[in-house]
Amino acid sequence: MSEIEDVLRARIAATGPITIADYMAETLMHPEHGYYATRDPFGAAGDFITAPEISQMFGELVGLSLAKSWLDQGAPDRFILAELGPGRGTLMSDILRATRSVPGFVEAAEVHFVETSPELRKAQALRVPDATWHDTMADLPEGPLWLVANEFFDALPIRQFVRQGPGWRERIVGMRNGDIQPGFGDQTTYGFLAHRLQDTRDGDLVELCPALPAIVQDIGRRIGTHGGAALIIDYGDWRSLGDTFQAIRAHEATDPFLDPGEADLTAHVDFEAIALAASPAEFSKLTTQGVFLERLGITTRAQHLASKLAGADLERVVLAHRRLTHPDEMGDLFKVLALYPEGRVPPPGCDP
Repeated sequence: MSEIEDVLRARIAATGPITIADYMAETLMHPEHGYYATRDPFGAAGDFITAPEISQMFGELVGLSLAKSWLDQGAPDRFILAELGPGRGTLMSDILRATRSVPGFVEAAEVHFVETSPELRKAQALRVPDATWHDTMADLPEGPLWLVANEFFDALPIRQFVRQGPGWRERIVGMRNGDIQPGFGDQTTYGFLAHRLQDTRDGDLVELCPALPAIVQDIGRRIGTHGGAALIIDYGDWRSLGDTFQAIRAHEATDPFLDPGEADLTAHVDFEAIALAASPAEFSKLTTQGVFLERLGITTRAQHLASKLAGADLERVVLAHRRLTHPDEMGDLFKVLALYPEGRVPPPGCDP
């Protein structure tokens, strides 16, 4: 039994069943025993791999999109270049390398990471040693903000609700026969779900991310007040419907309630919720990752890289391009939403 399982059992024994959000928060973010506090989960030796780890092309193109947005807004001589949940720091490292060709961009950028994991902070410091670290989005300094969040919102804790007539039953986590098991609470009504009675039927499940609105509101306020832009890249869709809570261990799906703390827990992102919380910033149309990267020229970039390679190295570039863009790989599953000031254009790759 893991340490975090002991923590969960003690909490449930003391206070009763907990929400899925509480289960995720304890399992992932417990300061001593949580999943992110105890390991580097990325790469072939970890549990999952993200787009920046697949190919440098991803970070290069994201960086150039942000840099063009910076130029479109008058190239302020000081701005915050921030990343939420920066993994190993690979994405920001690629962004900074690619944007050195944009005069003044890197010199004006103050790099800030929002990261709570001590283990990941160590990895990030190796790749971006001049960054400043923060525990929360609210700790960022004020000023023009260009921000990227790649696979950040999917790891935020969610609550799940199943419709039953005019009310809902919340999915909860308790103990059964000595094991941690999911179940459902009593039927009740929730004002924050009243609008979902219009597009759901009995038995439908919807997910809600309690922490999302405040984070997005802060991003939108900063961009609306000071200028800047945000690129939010994640898997999900426009509106939550259905059970998307999942666990990944050693690159394979597993039971989210089996061996707590030994697998990554995520859920699909509700991009409509992000858009609704973004005011006073505007939001772009939701774009698939494949289309976003193709608009930015990933095929041309891949061809340029491939022209200098042969054998296994060439094959890696070809496979990386496919994995990032093909509809059957990450191309359609992952989406991109941009936030930007009223009256401005979104970053390249995103339509207004």
